[in-house]
Amino acid sequence: MDTVYRNIKNIQNKIERFAEGRNITLVAVTKTFSANCARQAIDAGILDIAESKIQEALPKFDILSNSLKGVNRHFIGHLQSNKAKKAVYNFDMIQSLDSIELADSINRHAKEINKTQKCLIELKVSQEESKTGASKEKVVEIYDYCVLNCRNILVCGIMTIAPYFEDKKLVRPYFKLAFNTFENMRKLRKDSNFSILSMGMSEDFEIAIDEGSNMVRIGTAIFGERNYVK
Repeated sequence: MDTVYRNIKNIQNKIERFAEGRNITLVAVTKTFSANCARQAIDAGILDIAESKIQEALPKFDILSNSLKGVNRHFIGHLQSNKAKKAVYNFDMIQSLDSIELADSINRHAKEINKTQKCLIELKVSQEESKTGASKEKVVEIYDYCVLNCRNILVCGIMTIAPYFEDKKLVRPYFKLAFNTFENMRKLRKDSNFSILSMGMSEDFEIAIDEGSNMVRIGTAIFGERNYVK
């Protein structure tokens, strides 16, 4: 508990320093970490946790059921349409909406339970084949489609994953691209709900915040690599 608590406080101090008065949401990425690790983060005051695989998340949520009251659950992994139902039923926000087909699935399942599903559109900022997401042009198309056709989806902003570099300064242009896309969308659509720019992870969140992020997703810097679930 002491280590996780100390790590969270150190990260929060860094966030405050780089945010310069802006509100930044710290999402603890609990994927690959145990339910006990997640509970330690929640006990330390974390109100947002993230998972990337349905099959890993659900058993963990069962164990944590009493601890999850008031905690927002974010899905951040690539989501296939055939798993949209479980994501909608178990997560407060889906950060990886990347296609119209997926929007249709999310909307259909949200309607089944009379839920408005919060989503972020995942923007692909690099050419890496391992990265998923939509192009800048597709982000606008997905947003407009959801507004016109998906009454049970609320698009709250953009998420992106920048490529990894040993030299962290090299990541800055990718964050600039995401911020410009986000700002252009806000000006274009004038939607007050479109307010979240989720970018920045353990190795680069300071630069992400400096470039305009207002939500960071941090796992290893909180829990440490030794706590990975094998």
